[in-house]
Amino acid sequence: MIKRLTSFWLFGLLIIFNSCGLGENAGKVIFAEDSNEWFQEGRATWKFNGDQLVGTSLGGSGFVMTNKKYQNFTLSLEFYPDAGINSGIFVRCKNKEISNKDCYEMNIWDYHPDQESKTGSIVTRAKPLIDVQTIGKWNSYKITCESNHIRTWINGKLTVDIFNDDLSEGYIALQAAEPGRIKFRNVKIKEF
Repeated sequence: MIKRLTSFWLFGLLIIFNSCGLGENAGKVIFAEDSNEWFQEGRATWKFNGDQLVGTSLGGSGFVMTNKKYQNFTLSLEFYPDAGINSGIFVRCKNKEISNKDCYEMNIWDYHPDQESKTGSIVTRAKPLIDVQTIGKWNSYKITCESNHIRTWINGKLTVDIFNDDLSEGYIALQAAEPGRIKFRNVKIKEF
């Protein structure tokens, strides 16, 4: 009886926790349809299909980027890459452009020619701690930037855990490059 009451009580607390916006999915949606909080640039096309932001590139590169800079945060999202896409999540970008020097580039490209820069890496800064396969399915990406401590998880598995002082704040962008398509959904940020 006590065991059942304890389980019921814990389940109730979990419901309250999540309904108050304190759960894992808490955060503000960024890259919402019809929002003026972001812009697009480059040769890729970006369109909403229901709750999905779809980036398509026939060659070249393009991105969507926030108009606001962020410093300390947890960014969570889901992504669905096809086999041809070279994509990524760029955070703390100094300028309103993407580069792996002036942004932290969390890569999405399972077949990157340099496997130290494949999906799960921070390009030019950290190779992935584990091998992940993401093509043709929905995956989760979680990025935490707290001061100079940067960590990333794909599908709940830690892929990067570094300390780096190069960039302290900046814009956030999603990329579509090479011939291919990438879908994003539930792109949320929680600042702290």
